[in-house]
Amino acid sequence: MAITQQQWIYAQRPQGTVGPSHYQLHTQPLDTSLAPGEVLIAARYFSVDPYMRIGQSAKATYDPQPHPLGVVQQGGVVAQVLASKASAFASGDWVHCYTGWQTHARVAAAELTLLDSTVAPVTTALGVLGMPGRTAWFGLTEAGRPHAGEVVVVSGAAGAVGSLVLQFAKRHGARVLGIAGGAAKCAWLRDTLGADWAIDYRDHADPDSMGAAIKALTGGVDVYFDNVGGMVTDAVLPLINRRARIVICGQISQYSGGLDTPPPGPRLLHHMLYQRATMQGILARDYVHRMDEMTRIVAPWVRAGEIVFEESIIDGFDQLPSALNALFTGEHRGKLLVKA
Repeated sequence: MAITQQQWIYAQRPQGTVGPSHYQLHTQPLDTSLAPGEVLIAARYFSVDPYMRIGQSAKATYDPQPHPLGVVQQGGVVAQVLASKASAFASGDWVHCYTGWQTHARVAAAELTLLDSTVAPVTTALGVLGMPGRTAWFGLTEAGRPHAGEVVVVSGAAGAVGSLVLQFAKRHGARVLGIAGGAAKCAWLRDTLGADWAIDYRDHADPDSMGAAIKALTGGVDVYFDNVGGMVTDAVLPLINRRARIVICGQISQYSGGLDTPPPGPRLLHHMLYQRATMQGILARDYVHRMDEMTRIVAPWVRAGEIVFEESIIDGFDQLPSALNALFTGEHRGKLLVKA
């Protein structure tokens, strides 16, 4: 079997916005001879996630070392098996793996998870039934701990994680305010996802203006699920109620260079003191061993059509670097994927 493999090699650390100039496209023939226990796969869908930009920071983050240069960009993939020397996999099977931005790969069977396309679309392994779903479910239920009647505010509420947090919070009986960019996204939060309120952050020039709008709608905040940081968080913190829970899932407003040269801070923590609130950072990797637990709860909702999991799919392996940049310009809704 003759296969030409393409790879996007991470070649240069961005100082601000990431894009094609930070990658090199390599094309070469792939040796398709398999050892026992190996599987040959062809990538069909690539996950594009904000954490990729965190890994490109020149300084240590939650990983001791940044993403190394000169290697394939890491990331989650949904692929199909082309050939197998592992009894658990056969040609045509759909699998989930972390082979990164390459069109084909030889993979040890232990690194693959078999997907059942009759249960849910295979792309959900990169979204609602994958890392974003895990982040949203455990971040909200274990760090946010919402109760019926409480006010939950979600920043980045139209994104892969935020859109699920909003729906999970509604299932807990909370009243939910979603914050997103643009009137169309805000209408989607209200009309499709069921948000009680939605605020377009682009309508506000400063935290005081946004805070006044949040206060007028909610009266105060019990749980803040933060995917954005920056001005939005500055607007929310003065509004937290007694014993509020603040979940730090992402700080996407700072990823394009802000991790290496962050603004002065921390700020507004006196409100944490006044309200005896808690703030907790959460990472999806901390709950990998509990994926089955999350799937047992969420998968039936997905099968029943009770959870909206919108996907923004960009066609073309060549579009991957540009797609990563699109995460930071607000050009998509829901989970962002690239189709090979």
